[in-house]
Amino acid sequence: MEIERKWLVADFPDLPCKSRAAMRQGYISVAPTVRIREKTGAGAPSYVLCFKGAGTLVREEIETDISAELFARLESFIGKPLITKDYRTYDAGGLTLEVSRVDEGLPTEFYYAEIEFCTEDEARAFDAASLPFLGEELTEVPGSSMSAYWTRTRGLEPL
Repeated sequence: MEIERKWLVADFPDLPCKSRAAMRQGYISVAPTVRIREKTGAGAPSYVLCFKGAGTLVREEIETDISAELFARLESFIGKPLITKDYRTYDAGGLTLEVSRVDEGLPTEFYYAEIEFCTEDEARAFDAASLPFLGEELTEVPGSSMSAYWTRTRGLEPL
């Protein structure tokens, strides 16, 4: 289960960075969401196949590690440029704040932040004003998911 809230941000926050990675991700399907992701940074690269259920704040998420070879085959199968992310994590008062710069250098470049929570009540109780750099909340805004961004920027129609 994934429980998270998302916001637009103007840039990476002025906080000590806990970790940094480069990511590439693409979508095999957007309805239902089936995604591949490559993550490189400290340590060995990781490759993940992810299935996401319906929902916004709370939704089912199933992730499974895959080999670099299978990732490459699926990337070729997708046949579109993958989304790139400069991904960083920060401590936000005991929670992990994840901030990504998406598609750096492209006209569609943007930044967004997410925080994952253990419970729906914890997520709903979180006061976003405690992190004043958080912009517009996207959690329940239609068309603001990464799969919707993929559809808009890669010229794909939902299945």
